[in-house]
Amino acid sequence: MIDYDKTKAWRSGAVHHAYAARDTILYALGLGIGSDPVDARQLRYVYEKELVILPTMAAVLASPGAWMRERTELGIDFLKLVHGEQGVVIHAPLPVAGAVVGESRVTRIVDKGEGKGAVMHVEKTLKDAQSGVLLATAEQVLFLRGDGGFSGGSGGDAPAPAAPGMPQTPPGCVLEMPTRPEAALVYRLSGDLNPLHADPAMAAKAGFPRPILHGLATWGMAGRALVQAFCDQQPSRLRELRARLTAPVYPGETLVFEAWLRDGADGGDAGEAAFRVRVKERDVVVLNNGLARFTAA
Repeated sequence: MIDYDKTKAWRSGAVHHAYAARDTILYALGLGIGSDPVDARQLRYVYEKELVILPTMAAVLASPGAWMRERTELGIDFLKLVHGEQGVVIHAPLPVAGAVVGESRVTRIVDKGEGKGAVMHVEKTLKDAQSGVLLATAEQVLFLRGDGGFSGGSGGDAPAPAAPGMPQTPPGCVLEMPTRPEAALVYRLSGDLNPLHADPAMAAKAGFPRPILHGLATWGMAGRALVQAFCDQQPSRLRELRARLTAPVYPGETLVFEAWLRDGADGGDAGEAAFRVRVKERDVVVLNNGLARFTAA
């Protein structure tokens, strides 16, 4: 059973991460960018000439690794852990290459009750290693399916505010994004080497017919779509992105991005949008309750 006090007190310490233009390009390729190599809009992310970076890359930089599996004294049942939500706030533009420092900590652990699991929030701040400027704050929300009941009924921390509801009107923007059959094999080279995304035998043990795409890859593709739909292809305008990861994607499937501008927002000006992503072939929502904020040019 999870040890609340030890887990809540966990800190990663400083995680240093130097990355090059090659890593930025590899991240973009893992999101399917470059599928049309003569499309100038895509080429900007995968060719070092006038290279730009997707702000969602902040989620994979300077990560603390598999600490929940390695720190056995915390009592987290790692095999029953599910990545449930991901968010990032961009405070300053990410450099296309450089050195950053990440520091992660547990900010909230909610006891849903015995047999119902627990919810843990982990926050990561990302700073420029040289200047100390805060670049981004990322948060992952994890469902600990095997760790409910740790508080003896006291509930642990209070739940986070509920995610915004989705509009009931037809979406104002719809974009289709095919994924390649080898998408997970490419994306894993950006840091998440979990065999669930590469090894058919491991996927079968986890109950999947074949390896699945990383949830953060689907989330990153939503970021790519938001830049295209609302930021005039300027990734630095995307300042916040958050969504629930609700179902797996199998590489080779087609993602359908659906978005709604919030009241008063203008796609050519500062504003916010609600969004979700579903798989076309199975009509399954794989990202939900999405919220994005962007700034004027």
